[in-house]
Amino acid sequence: MQRAKRILVTGGAGFLGSFLCERLLGEGHEVTCVDNFFTGSRRNVSHFLDNRSFEIIRHDVTFPLYVEVDEIYNLACPASPVHYQFDPVQTTKTSVHGAINMLGLAKRVRAKILQASTSEVYGDPEIHPQTEDYWGRVNPIGPRSCYDEGKRCAETLFFDYWRQHRLRIKVARIFNTYGPRMRPDDGRVISNFIVQALQNEPITVYGTGQQTRSFCYVDDLIDGLVRLMQTDDDVTGPINLGNPVEFTMLELANLVIELTGSRSTIKFMPLPIDDPKQRQPDIGSALHEFNWRPKTALRDGLAKTIAYFESLVSSKHLRSTAAE
Repeated sequence: MQRAKRILVTGGAGFLGSFLCERLLGEGHEVTCVDNFFTGSRRNVSHFLDNRSFEIIRHDVTFPLYVEVDEIYNLACPASPVHYQFDPVQTTKTSVHGAINMLGLAKRVRAKILQASTSEVYGDPEIHPQTEDYWGRVNPIGPRSCYDEGKRCAETLFFDYWRQHRLRIKVARIFNTYGPRMRPDDGRVISNFIVQALQNEPITVYGTGQQTRSFCYVDDLIDGLVRLMQTDDDVTGPINLGNPVEFTMLELANLVIELTGSRSTIKFMPLPIDDPKQRQPDIGSALHEFNWRPKTALRDGLAKTIAYFESLVSSKHLRSTAAE
């Protein structure tokens, strides 16, 4: 049985962070959740509050934090275009200053630290699928740059701390992830489609709908993060974590309509600026380094996600959550 650790999760009340806290608590660790609740929600972690191994701190990672921990998962940053473009300067500060502060903390307490990076570091890629040695094709001055370049700079900082201070780092490049606890108003394609379908509204598909994404269910993604953190110190990443099975937006829209039994039609809209045409991870490194591959088929994961959104509708939380 592994030793119980003191683990800090920044962004711990968010979609991914709350599932990570749940996984770590289930393994017997002490978990400190840090969140400023810009996109995170107390509702996501309310069922942990009576657990004496769980602590929640309202804090913005752009400011230093002083705690004693063994491991840090740095997930703090708005991750959907609607939210990260709302205050782009703050988004960049969260990625860059947040990384500096968490790396400084890890250096002080000699903690192992994992950075939740993103497939957005690849931009609109010229190679397919994307491998970790691909440097990307990113617009440095576009409306998505605050997130894309912020995460790229965070990766730079992590590897500079590794080279300069021999800090124990892990960098995960997360591809599209979905599941329960997604916000209805986050602007991500799966939450958009499900909310529209449940309300029998037209499903908004951008461009021709032939652009592709690869969707990883949240439980699989969290398993990948934990496995990466448990690897030997010489495994730093970056490591792609995502589902390599690719779908067009039209395929996704039609599947959501089928699974919800919706009367929705499909409405085509202009493609957003710098929207990638293809996104598919090469997960060979994750398979080789820690025997990870996603297990949940899109149809099965969507069914669980739809059930969650249906519960929001039945409890009248859908509109109120979207208004938070």
